[in-house]
Amino acid sequence: MPRLNVNIDHVATVRQARGGNEPDPVLAAYLSELGGAHGIVVHLREDRRHIQDRDVRILRETVRTKLNLEMAATDEMAAIAREIKPDMVTLVPENRKELTTEGGLDVAGNSKGVSRTVKALRDAGIFVSLFIDPDTEQIRAAKSTGAEMVEIHTGAYAEAGKDSEREKELRKIKKAVRKASELGLRVSAGHGLNYVNSGPVALIEGIEEFNIGHSIVSRALMVGFENAVREMVILIG
Repeated sequence: MPRLNVNIDHVATVRQARGGNEPDPVLAAYLSELGGAHGIVVHLREDRRHIQDRDVRILRETVRTKLNLEMAATDEMAAIAREIKPDMVTLVPENRKELTTEGGLDVAGNSKGVSRTVKALRDAGIFVSLFIDPDTEQIRAAKSTGAEMVEIHTGAYAEAGKDSEREKELRKIKKAVRKASELGLRVSAGHGLNYVNSGPVALIEGIEEFNIGHSIVSRALMVGFENAVREMVILIG
């Protein structure tokens, strides 16, 4: 059964809107674990627009499942990760003007830089994943960096307006998962998945984990974090 990791970034987005202390993403992480989450995901952005350094440090001490730190492949972020030592790091692209991550990391176009960051993290004993589009070239490049896992970007599938487009994107994801598995890479998936569209992706053999955030946080506003997470755990299972 695929595992569910809950991204709590947007709890921090609400907090930062007022610049206060509430709601606390640390509490959201705790409630997510009570609801059955197998891991907690946070993206420490260079501009600190939502998750703060303080959050990551406290989460490192309080998360009892797995802490996955998303970050850009920069020396600053690598240094923070090496100090805090999350259970794993996922390297993602980052554009300060974007509302959310807009696509996968261009590993093929920056293999040297990505490889350097991967090595720095793995030398510190940190498991490394790369967030990439469902593209064979990117998967091969990811393997060459020494990363141990890839997270397949499901955004194009999630945003497809027609059934035919959605099926086309789903086939791309299936092909990418097969290729990654053939190369010995572990596979997760995420971005744009919700309570309606997650089912077909959850049926793809070879995907170990799903990283889902915005839809769970949105649902939690109505039913609470424990219930929202529990519902998603059941759905992808």
